[in-house]
Amino acid sequence: MSLTNQLKNQHLLWRAGFGPAVEQLEDLRQFTPKQFYKALVKASEKKPVYMNVADNYLKGLVMGVGEVGRMEKLKELTPEQRKTIQRKNREGVRNLNLTWLKEMINSGAQLREKMAFFWHGHFACRNLNVFYQQELIDVIRQNALGNFGILLKEVSHSAAMLNFLNNQQNRKGHPNENFAREVMELFTIGRGHYSENDIKEAARAFTGWSSNLQGDFIFRKGQHDDGIKTVLGRTGKLDGDAVLNILLEEKQTARFICTKIYRFFVNDQPDQERIEWLADRFYKSEYEISALMEDIFTSDWFFDEKNIGTHIKSPVELLAGIQRMLLMTLENDESMLILQRILGQMLFYPPNVAGWAGGKTWIDSSTLMMRMRIPQLFNDEDEMNVRPKDDDDQMMGMRDEGNPAAVARRPKAQKLGGARGTRPINANIEWAGYINYFSKTQREALVNAMAGILLQTNTAVSADIIRQYSDENNREAFIRSATIQIMSTPEYQLC
Repeated sequence: MSLTNQLKNQHLLWRAGFGPAVEQLEDLRQFTPKQFYKALVKASEKKPVYMNVADNYLKGLVMGVGEVGRMEKLKELTPEQRKTIQRKNREGVRNLNLTWLKEMINSGAQLREKMAFFWHGHFACRNLNVFYQQELIDVIRQNALGNFGILLKEVSHSAAMLNFLNNQQNRKGHPNENFAREVMELFTIGRGHYSENDIKEAARAFTGWSSNLQGDFIFRKGQHDDGIKTVLGRTGKLDGDAVLNILLEEKQTARFICTKIYRFFVNDQPDQERIEWLADRFYKSEYEISALMEDIFTSDWFFDEKNIGTHIKSPVELLAGIQRMLLMTLENDESMLILQRILGQMLFYPPNVAGWAGGKTWIDSSTLMMRMRIPQLFNDEDEMNVRPKDDDDQMMGMRDEGNPAAVARRPKAQKLGGARGTRPINANIEWAGYINYFSKTQREALVNAMAGILLQTNTAVSADIIRQYSDENNREAFIRSATIQIMSTPEYQLC
């Protein structure tokens, strides 16, 4: 493999973002990877816009309920009102999913959104309260490239996480260990670096941590155990923040985070020497995330051949990457939710508290075939005629095909498609910019030129096979059809 600037920059854009955008193609050869990385950092400096998708009905209800009258007012709700609230929360989380996916595709702040995507999996949280989810993803996006200590504390204070991990049930005399356990096992030092007694004592420290209906952090002093506790060898009248500080003092936290980041951004096979070097610098920087990522993305070893074209794209990376290269508008946005569900990664719906395992778990016999069909679906040459299994939380209220009210709530495009379960994507691809990039490429060299920007693997696709299944009627038709064919190969699943 010849490691040209183009290939290195494509590698960088796939790992530090969601792949090259069509408007970046001309720049791939002209700039060095370090210049490209500086541009990514610069583009991510501006604070992200808060994603506010909550329905006005919900806003009116929630903002009108004070802390004192919370339970009384909620008890007055009729069964129909409760169903409406549940439905609108599901719709809100659905809209939050689609809004963030569009940011991943269209935002110039690729580095920030990719880091936020990593932290979204690290701080995995499944909660059907759209206000809580809005707040949590905003915390993550605001701090994605900031300080890990601040990020950890803000996530730990969030209503979404406190409720997801049952800390509202954590009271003096009746501690609930769930939150304390996951903070240690999944967020900081990792399994094997704490004792069961550390969990029990930390749970006591987190007693009284709760939230109100609006999502504000509430410390309920009367429910807090203010007695002496010992966590990881430190003793005192520890509260939750003190426990988080103790965890940050442990260098194992830096190792744990750097291992996960290395596996996500560099290679699924950990290099312990590299990780220890990164962890040492991360710890000494007092957990500055931007410095850690610069150490990774500007290093020579990041561009080693063993790290290029070896990462299996997650479903979200795959969907976002296609839409960055091929500019398109979708008439049926909800098809993106269904594809996420089928492929096994739905934003805001992690499978469990550990998040998505990633790597080879993305691929099995059924998902590989579906992944290879997706470019055809976008190109309107195929129809999605598979149905994800019923899970009304993940399907966000869209599962009932026979419910006229449910069907009426859907966009018009989703009602089309004929047979039960078919859902056309109806994508309008704007091919002009992409086709123009190859205007000076000889016809016989087109397949290799397109494969050069679409694929990151050592394995070359057969130009003859691509031509065999492409439209030879004219140059533009050939570029369009050959591009879809290349994107439909197993090699395109890697970056």
